[in-house]
Amino acid sequence: MKYLFLLYNDEDGWEALSSEEKTEVVGAYMAYTEALQKAGAHIASDPLDHSQNGKRVLASSVEDGPFADGKEQLGGYYLIEASNLDDALDWAARCPCAAAGHVEVRPIWNLGG
Repeated sequence: MKYLFLLYNDEDGWEALSSEEKTEVVGAYMAYTEALQKAGAHIASDPLDHSQNGKRVLASSVEDGPFADGKEQLGGYYLIEASNLDDALDWAARCPCAAAGHVEVRPIWNLGG
C-alpha cells in the first residue's frame, strides 16, 4: 500500500541555521532517503519552496502564501510503499522531520488502477 508523508516544520528556521547545521540536516534527509531506497519503500520525495512563493487557487480567486497562521508549514513529502499502516508509521517516526516538526501520514486510495 502507498502512503504519503507530509512534512511540516518551521520553514523560517532554515535561514537561522549555520552552514554546518544545514549540511547536517541535508545529510540526515539523504541518509533517510537512502534507507527507504534500500528497503524498496521509496517511491518519490521532494522538498518544497517557501510557502511565501506559493499560490492557492480558489474558484473565484488566487491567494498568495503563506497559507497558515501557524509556525509550521508544509515543507516537503515522501511517497512510500509499506505493507501496512504500522510499517508506514515506523518509517515516519524515523524521518528527520519528526524530530523538529511533525509528519502527517496519509494512505493513498487504491482506485483500482
